[in-house]
Amino acid sequence: MSSDYSSVTPRLLNRELSLLKFNERVLAMAEYPDTPLLERLRYLCIVSSNLDEFFEIRISSLKEQLAQHANIPAEDGFTPAEAFEQVQEATHALIERQHYLLNEEVLPLLALEGIVLLDPEDWDEAQLEWARSVFRSEVIPMLTPIGLDPAHPFPRVYNKSLNFMVALAGVDAFGRRASIAVVQAPRALPRLMLVPPEISGVEHGYIILTSLISHFVAELFPGLEVKGCYQWRVTRNSDLFVDEEEITNLRLALQGELSQRNFGAAVRLEIDHEMPAHLERYLQKEFALQPHDTYRVDGPVNLSRLMQLCNAVNRPDLLFPDYRPQVPAPFDMIGDDPQAMFDAIAERDRLLHHPYQSFEPVLAFLSAASKDPSVVAIKQTIYRTGEDSELMSLLLSAARAGKEVTVIVELMARFDEQTNIGWAAKLEEVGAHVSYGVVGHKTHAKMALVLRREGGRIRRYGHLGTGNYHSRTARQYTDFGLLTADPAICADMDKVFSLLTGLGARPSLKALLQAPFTLHDTMVELIRNEAQAASEGKKARIMAKMNSLLEPIIIDELYKASQAGVRIDLIVRGACALRAGVPGLSANIRVRSIVGRFLEHSRVFYFYAGGEEKVYLSSADWMDRNFFRRVELGCPVKDPALKKRVIKEAFMYALRDNQLAWRALPNGDYVKVRARGKPFNIQKQLME
Repeated sequence: MSSDYSSVTPRLLNRELSLLKFNERVLAMAEYPDTPLLERLRYLCIVSSNLDEFFEIRISSLKEQLAQHANIPAEDGFTPAEAFEQVQEATHALIERQHYLLNEEVLPLLALEGIVLLDPEDWDEAQLEWARSVFRSEVIPMLTPIGLDPAHPFPRVYNKSLNFMVALAGVDAFGRRASIAVVQAPRALPRLMLVPPEISGVEHGYIILTSLISHFVAELFPGLEVKGCYQWRVTRNSDLFVDEEEITNLRLALQGELSQRNFGAAVRLEIDHEMPAHLERYLQKEFALQPHDTYRVDGPVNLSRLMQLCNAVNRPDLLFPDYRPQVPAPFDMIGDDPQAMFDAIAERDRLLHHPYQSFEPVLAFLSAASKDPSVVAIKQTIYRTGEDSELMSLLLSAARAGKEVTVIVELMARFDEQTNIGWAAKLEEVGAHVSYGVVGHKTHAKMALVLRREGGRIRRYGHLGTGNYHSRTARQYTDFGLLTADPAICADMDKVFSLLTGLGARPSLKALLQAPFTLHDTMVELIRNEAQAASEGKKARIMAKMNSLLEPIIIDELYKASQAGVRIDLIVRGACALRAGVPGLSANIRVRSIVGRFLEHSRVFYFYAGGEEKVYLSSADWMDRNFFRRVELGCPVKDPALKKRVIKEAFMYALRDNQLAWRALPNGDYVKVRARGKPFNIQKQLME
């Protein structure tokens, strides 16, 4: 193929279609018979949860593009109208595949194991009476049926809430002719109810709320005939908009916006597969949606709620084997001794690879800082940390103990805004200095800095990571973290903190790369250096691991490097706009995606650099937003032994994997890497 490939075919792949390809790979984990049965159900739920966010954010954005310039082609070659059509077609196919797998494989196999969703059609007398009793005592008091007529307009419907359309016939007490009613299921009602084994006849028998309401809905409409009851839910645009030029207090402005998030414009309608066409049209008109926005589902419309089943059923044989990460040396011997903690970090840099190694040393580092009388200040960034955060409790304790605690809380962390607002308020109550970073640039960098008085001077100790300070995700996501006392790195961290809390010129950093200032330019420069080396016949190599690869300038530089002869390996878990392996464009680029038990989340960048082998750990994916609209960091791994370890664990193992790896094709499709020779699973290898 000629070298002018990019002038004939779009050089970029579509972002939304690439994200759907990722969800196909997640769904494949649910399709594998070797995946433990409850984990298969979990992957089905994860796909549903991913698709919810996909519609709330990506489809919402696509619809806005449609409204503004429907027929102007983007860099992927699609107009918004064409992209929307392709995305809808792919999403419908994915959801059909998902529900087929649920109904034809996963639920029947679970039933064989005594884990059953009891269908009303199969209830015996005892089960019927139990269900009726629960409905009358716990469900009916919570329901408010709304008959639709001129005095009862269509109710305001929460984003992703469970609702029912009820078709009625007859005349009520006021002589009103009944036609349609809406029943909304409050979020306080459990979506899954455990039936006592002596009644269900199995060890784990459950009734889903949808079945309960559908079966007994007539009790809400005495004297009327119920012609049908059909579940549905609507997904809304959930992207927040805060006018950054007008606001004076980001927290107050955001709290006001959050209250309206659940009532954004509708983008998707999910309905019972048996809902009559006239009710479907009624809902489409109510929410200004089209037939292609409507998804008929054979099963719960809120499928992700079945995740409760995965967590509630105590069947270790149907789950991944329990894995408890090790606390690596020397942290396993430090105990509750702050001096030993700081001595260990001062001795040399310490690398942590989660979840294979415990997150405990990070918590122990902050615990030591909160207790040590020699520590005078702690500085921390928070993007996502969870509602029940041990780390935040440590920061609160440090502030109460009189330490100077400064926390950059990112209030605009999507879907964690309310949690972060709560933590910000608690920190302020105990005297911590709380900043919300830079309006217009999310603070996504992951760093903690401790200032300690030693021998009459201040010495700094730092932690930098590729993932959030979140104990739960540290057990589920793969991330690297570096504990260091390196003077240049720690001094740079302090400069970044000062810029985030105060005002000033762009800092001159000696070790760290920072977005939106130097990270993108440095990546471009390092890629070009490899291309130059290859063109001179020297050894050149690029490897990079990330969640998403979308930024066009970086992609173009990688194409040029490939054409210059640089061998490039990219491990991209999710969306990737780069076309891999195209003759004349990207023949030397291979793209892999690894999907397994743990979510691949670390960002690591490698450049051969004439034998120097530069390795960076980063908080940033290669996306426009990370390079230009966020505060991100790239941290060099200086210690030769640690550098060697990162190269092996992030890249060499990933490129050897023939169990979890998928290979990208030039058209954006992915094929499973076939096992040739001995099976190799990167996650299993690192666990062992």
